[in-house]
Amino acid sequence: MLFTAALAALVGAAAAKDGRTFAVLRFHGDGPLTTGRVDPVVQPGQISSHVHTVMGASNFGMNSTGDDLRQSSCTTALIKGDLSAYWYPQLYFQDPKDGHFEPVELFYMNIYYFFEGTNDEIKAFPVGLQMVSGNAMTRDPPNKDGSQNLDPSKGPVNPLQWTCPRKSYDPPSWPAGSDGTTAGIQSANNKGSGIGFPLQKCDGYASPLRMDLHFPSCYNPAAGLTNYKENMAFPSSTGNGKQDCPSGWIHVPHIFFEVYWNTPKFDARWTPDGKTQPFRLANGDVTGYSGHGDMIAGWDEKVLQQIIDNCDAGDSGMDKCPGLIGGLNKDAPSCNIPSPVNEQVDGILTKLPGNNPLSGFGFGSVPAMSGSPAVDTPAVSSASSPAAASSSKPASSSKTAESSKTTAVNQVKAPSPVAPTPDTTSAAMDSSADAQPTDAPATSSDSTSTVWETVTQWNTATVTAGSATAAPTTTGSPQTVNGTDATLPDIAGFKYAGCFKDSRDRALAGEVRPNLGEVSNTKCVAYCKGKGWALAGTEYGGQCYCGNSLTGSELIDEASCDTACEGAAGETCGGGWALSVYSADGSATVVSKVKRHAHNHLAFHRRGPSARRR
Repeated sequence: MLFTAALAALVGAAAAKDGRTFAVLRFHGDGPLTTGRVDPVVQPGQISSHVHTVMGASNFGMNSTGDDLRQSSCTTALIKGDLSAYWYPQLYFQDPKDGHFEPVELFYMNIYYFFEGTNDEIKAFPVGLQMVSGNAMTRDPPNKDGSQNLDPSKGPVNPLQWTCPRKSYDPPSWPAGSDGTTAGIQSANNKGSGIGFPLQKCDGYASPLRMDLHFPSCYNPAAGLTNYKENMAFPSSTGNGKQDCPSGWIHVPHIFFEVYWNTPKFDARWTPDGKTQPFRLANGDVTGYSGHGDMIAGWDEKVLQQIIDNCDAGDSGMDKCPGLIGGLNKDAPSCNIPSPVNEQVDGILTKLPGNNPLSGFGFGSVPAMSGSPAVDTPAVSSASSPAAASSSKPASSSKTAESSKTTAVNQVKAPSPVAPTPDTTSAAMDSSADAQPTDAPATSSDSTSTVWETVTQWNTATVTAGSATAAPTTTGSPQTVNGTDATLPDIAGFKYAGCFKDSRDRALAGEVRPNLGEVSNTKCVAYCKGKGWALAGTEYGGQCYCGNSLTGSELIDEASCDTACEGAAGETCGGGWALSVYSADGSATVVSKVKRHAHNHLAFHRRGPSARRR
């Protein structure tokens, strides 16, 4: 009898869902986990370009993984089994009188876990799954009717809306007839929702301005846990009220961020004119079109799977799910950590953190900016709790780092990129090994002239692509088109240096992912060269990196640089963890990590032909 019941339960768990069930994940404690310029998914190991508000587990930091989060000592999630991290851009109010910025406090946040009707089996998030929804770089309306669309079979997906409940919708929250170019667009189905920020005050009862953001629920294991650009998709309608994932993909929970900000606090300080509004996202966006969110899964998979299979608690909350495993955090102390970036992000500010200029509508297009703009005196850690700190080498002291930087750049003032975090080998954990290479703009076009002052395992090696002494893995012989070498054309005076390996620590850490819109080699080279950097590198089709040297990198097979540029389909912009690198003379300096106190200075050149890029 017991065996029969157990078998029935197992079959029920694996069965498809005929209709949607859901349960709301609530949070506990005093405010968010932390607020700061940190984003371990899109900008791991670097100061993020803009401020995020973070909910979730205490081991959140610049290099956090799912395994790190699973070792956290506390979480803001009400369910003990959820040690995930969730984050989204901070909202700021800009005072119309003096232009100063003030953060808008979080009113509260819910995360809906939807388990949609499907012919698939819905499975728990694998630990370490990274997801991003929304586009931080867009200032353009996703559609012309102000609606969301989550079904790719019905046209382009739009996962984002803004909700603004009001006592009266006269005048409307979004201008009638708006085409989205100078103001947002009201939803055709709901006067209280639309795309882009509303132009009126949200004065509905206990419901201020709200960001509504859906995440895709189809995971492609072939892409991998951390390939956030390609690992997720929205399911498509099957025509019978169900939504299925592509064959071979895994159907995971469909999560939905519901973020409320306390905008009524500022009601007395602005007067709606039907044309503008005073709220700005931390990336400088005045439109609201760039609302976005990130997640790293840190669930106990057994706990989440039990919820998926058995719970339809809805708005009552996930804490009301029957048979919940592991219990609740409702009586636990508030879980809060300091930001890994030591800079002011609250109070009254003369500029947005990261010095992000306003963009969108009358403020112009998205500007080119560093992915990790300088802070005055950054104190950056790769972990925010003892558990996380034990798995990575502590950052060098500011005194040592500053001395090394001054020596390296001959007293040329540099921006403040974050130095790569060494691997956690026994040598790297040596307490005396605390200085690492940093990057600063080049003082001349000679990319091999800078010698970095390093200590212990990080060693200066002026390495440029192609010498016989380099012994890199290459494609063997030059590639040809119609018998002629397919050497890449120069770009703004820079020559192609080769395909180089990247890593989470970032081989080119001078400027990480400046905001260039749709990336091409031409855009990236022009930007990096204009900023005084010796090297420019594109990666994964849509990423740009600048620096004077490649840290911990090596020349790799040209076949690894195989991804078409987002902004130029006929060009190749690197690949997965692979950089297409350009420099003034077709060479690139590589700073290698070798045995402690070893000195190995290698220099060699290669002008890299490729038949695939043009």
